[in-house]
Amino acid sequence: MIRLLYVTDTHIRGTAPRSRLDDFVQTLHRKLEEVVEIAKDENVDGILHGGDLFDRPDLSPAVVRDFASLLRQFRVPVYAIAGNHDIYGHNPETVERSMLGLLDAFDTLHLLQPGHPLLIEKKGISLQLTGQPFHYDLDKRDPVLDYSVCNELQADYCVHMVHGMAVDRPLPEGVAHTMVHTLWFDEVDVLLTGHYHAGFPLQHRDGHYIVNPGALARINNHPSEIRRMPQVALLEFSDHIQVRFRSLQCAATGEEVLDRSYLEQAAYREEKMASFVREVRAAGEFRSMDVVDIIEEIATLEGIGDEVKFEAMRRIAVVQERLGEEGGEEM
Repeated sequence: MIRLLYVTDTHIRGTAPRSRLDDFVQTLHRKLEEVVEIAKDENVDGILHGGDLFDRPDLSPAVVRDFASLLRQFRVPVYAIAGNHDIYGHNPETVERSMLGLLDAFDTLHLLQPGHPLLIEKKGISLQLTGQPFHYDLDKRDPVLDYSVCNELQADYCVHMVHGMAVDRPLPEGVAHTMVHTLWFDEVDVLLTGHYHAGFPLQHRDGHYIVNPGALARINNHPSEIRRMPQVALLEFSDHIQVRFRSLQCAATGEEVLDRSYLEQAAYREEKMASFVREVRAAGEFRSMDVVDIIEEIATLEGIGDEVKFEAMRRIAVVQERLGEEGGEEM
């Protein structure tokens, strides 16, 4: 039997989000310590991380050092993919210059890249593990290109991780997402997704699974975040697949750690932002205020080719990286 533990969206950072009432960094530290203990208790063969290990690509080395020592407490390999917060400008090619890439270089964890399947074998069971990091066009193009892979290694099982916005209910117009019910592929036995912090109930059909336990970190005070409890997913592969969620015992309730008084202020800001977006949309037919989305929109409206579009995005990533280096990380 092969046992794996899946966790996603830890958003490690050195400061506390404004919506938190507790010591967020210390809370996250305790959560990861419990995940280490769960891995030992369950005797897992590997840890899978679905992206956004860090909250920014240029996190303070002091913070990275602290949490890297926790990751090294796992007695088994840690396999991860890059999330949008782990890289610069939504460009996965910048991961080598990020703190996530640094951990990969030091063998603290192993980054999965498209087209490079990994084989895990134990006692006659074989498993192909693949990963798709976040990128510009994720959830905007044919989902087969990102959410499905071939079982190149002819393994007994195929597990695929994607840091994409797979959801069980429609999101507002302009927010790129993919409905879970469209992601059943014969080649993928277990699809692991992240990015969508709320997660969704375990999806199961004809021996196949789609899994998102939700973010380990609660970094905003949306009502859905207040209601839910952080959890991890445990995967077992033998003559069949078994998936179960396990809640973290150290996690406090949302009411205890999330500031509800901030909700009204956040709602006001969201209303003002929505109004601003409507004004920009009316003036320029833009769907979103995200700079990457604006470039995408301009390219579409003006018929600009992919080569020029990607070059613009690459330059934005370089500027964001440079600004991060000049501004530094608040401790």
